[in-house]
Amino acid sequence: MKQVVQNYKTGELALLDVPAPGCKPDGVLVRSAYSLISTGTELMKVSEAGMSMLGKARSRPDQVAKVMQSVATNGVPATYRKVMGKLDSYTPLGYSLCGVVEQVGAGIDDVKVGDLVACAGNEHALHAELNWVPKNLYAPVPDGLAPRHAAFGTVGSIAMQGVRRGEPQLGDVALVIGLGLIGQLVVQLLAASGARVVGVDPDPVRCELAERLGAATCGDPESAAVEAAVAELTDGHGVDQVYLAAGGGSNQPVELAARLSRDRGRVVDIGKCRLDLPWNAYYEKELDVRFSRSYGPGRYDPEYELEGRDYPIGYVRWTERRNLACFLDLTARGSVDVEPLISHIADFDDAVETYRSLKDGDLKAVAVLFRYPGHAAEAAAPVVSVPAVKRPGGSVSRPVRAAGKPVRLAFVGAGNYATSMLLPHLAQRDGIELSTVVTTTALSAANAQRKFGFAGATTDLDAVLGDESVDAVFVVTRHSSHAELTRKALLAGKAVFVEKPLALTEDELAGVLAAVEESGNDRLQVGFNRRFAPLLQEARKRFGARTGPANLRYLVNAGRLQHGSWYLREGTEGSRFAGEGGHFIDTASWLLGADPVSVYALATSGNEDLQVVLRYPDGSTATISYVTSGAPGFPKETLDLVADGKVLRLDDFVRAAVYDSRPKRWISSRLPKARDKGQSAALAAFVKAVRSGGPMPVPLESLVATTAATLAVQTGLVSGAPVTLARAR
Repeated sequence: MKQVVQNYKTGELALLDVPAPGCKPDGVLVRSAYSLISTGTELMKVSEAGMSMLGKARSRPDQVAKVMQSVATNGVPATYRKVMGKLDSYTPLGYSLCGVVEQVGAGIDDVKVGDLVACAGNEHALHAELNWVPKNLYAPVPDGLAPRHAAFGTVGSIAMQGVRRGEPQLGDVALVIGLGLIGQLVVQLLAASGARVVGVDPDPVRCELAERLGAATCGDPESAAVEAAVAELTDGHGVDQVYLAAGGGSNQPVELAARLSRDRGRVVDIGKCRLDLPWNAYYEKELDVRFSRSYGPGRYDPEYELEGRDYPIGYVRWTERRNLACFLDLTARGSVDVEPLISHIADFDDAVETYRSLKDGDLKAVAVLFRYPGHAAEAAAPVVSVPAVKRPGGSVSRPVRAAGKPVRLAFVGAGNYATSMLLPHLAQRDGIELSTVVTTTALSAANAQRKFGFAGATTDLDAVLGDESVDAVFVVTRHSSHAELTRKALLAGKAVFVEKPLALTEDELAGVLAAVEESGNDRLQVGFNRRFAPLLQEARKRFGARTGPANLRYLVNAGRLQHGSWYLREGTEGSRFAGEGGHFIDTASWLLGADPVSVYALATSGNEDLQVVLRYPDGSTATISYVTSGAPGFPKETLDLVADGKVLRLDDFVRAAVYDSRPKRWISSRLPKARDKGQSAALAAFVKAVRSGGPMPVPLESLVATTAATLAVQTGLVSGAPVTLARAR
């Protein structure tokens, strides 16, 4: 079998052919599927191995002390031979993996051959094709958890043990210093525990990633904004806990911890940072400094780790193995999301080059995985279902407004988008009455009522849904509530205009369609407004019909979000693309006149910049580049459609051009730099359909297909393979 090794004397990294381990009692033989590179611990070892002997000594004074003790006991020659012999030997790398049980040793009855397990230990979960793992250092992987995600089990246990040492309580405010791999996991675990989290890291990309994963705010350690955020969140008292997840030789982390802690707060050291504690600062606040020992109780105890002797749960609730199982469970249930942390997946055969790229800085990463031979071929091709739209009883009854009677609209939600992009187009429109606005806070409802002339304002959704005089309900709330509110409004017999996204999961989408089937009410429109933009409508008309397949390129220069934006709360509100991507998929499908049949998605580190390739039934393709790293002065949306010797070009809804055998034909917006993205026309079409009882502006089947394709992007990012959109019949 093959294994990654390193010579600590020379720094040499190698992928060696070594004998396969045997299967001993009280353990299992595991064939690796994915193993995780710890970009902190392992890279530190790799970097140290490349140092001179003096550099090695300076970086490991603890080892130097052991050498000096050996000299005193055994003399210089014997100690020299011992040290050189140890240095000039291959040592293994790795300590976190997921694999398949290949053989079960005597005394093991909790797993069987073929089971998927997550494994831990720097002697048993190595970067190797086969590992023998003792009983207390593996845990079965829950159903539905991807092997690449289960490979995070050990580092997740390290982060979890650190959080347990901090003893967070509901409502606490915690500071995480260092937002590398461990720090990002600590942020998520704290957020899942009910704590509010402030993150600190000099890397703005890591700060933004932590905010997406649950941190309230993040910033540079030198930034006054961090101190201001802590003061605001704690009423000036300071944070309840500080988690040191940083490395390096700087004493800044422990000094910052003292400055931002409350009186008698706790400081937990998880990483390996300098701990030259400023005595006065720690003494005056009587800070409680705690260390977190790796994966949890049992670590470094040979009777626990090698002989399988467990600690009674009544005395030691959370051991190494229980922490490992708990982290896997949280990940399987979606409370922790490790996918955005995956910067790169390398084939195991490229292990040496991958380490070199990390060491040299060519590969900048939070987490890197090795994928082992045979695993990718065994994975089933991912599929996302496009559920069928079922309308019982044939035609659906559609109420028609009496002549001269206004269409009465209710709004659920009155945030920035509703008040800036929707209500201004409706407030003064003839034939419309803004009936009621529903918000979760009384003041926001009152503000919307005052600004836009709603007849009533309330926080009681059921009262609005039960009001027979309300013809249509607008759902303009946060993404996580869209599907449920839409379902309720449909069951209440209302026409519904819901802002994108319609749903964040396949189950949510199925729930909406179940409401359509149960109620017979298919009066639904999603806020995909770009297909209604006058400039794009005119450009499509001038482009004309096509006979052959088309290629479409859509560049979305989305830009960075501001710190604190709720769009960053990926754990509850879905990814940024899940919230906004439906716009661009809908536009592409409308221009191509069909719904996609497959989706292939690729992403840069942290899933911030996406490439989404859609394939259509006639062979047409659409590539959506959704990027956050572009220049803010560049237009947000540019689109090119190429087919039959013609090109349609759209420049940010300000100017469009059609090229064919004749000179290009420019179509400009009426006002310089005016951008009409179709909101007004989309609203007019919806109101017209509600008033007349005619068909909704966009077929429900198309809305469902676009939503399913948007969901398939995340599935594709997880699987790394094209996703088939399977249409139910």
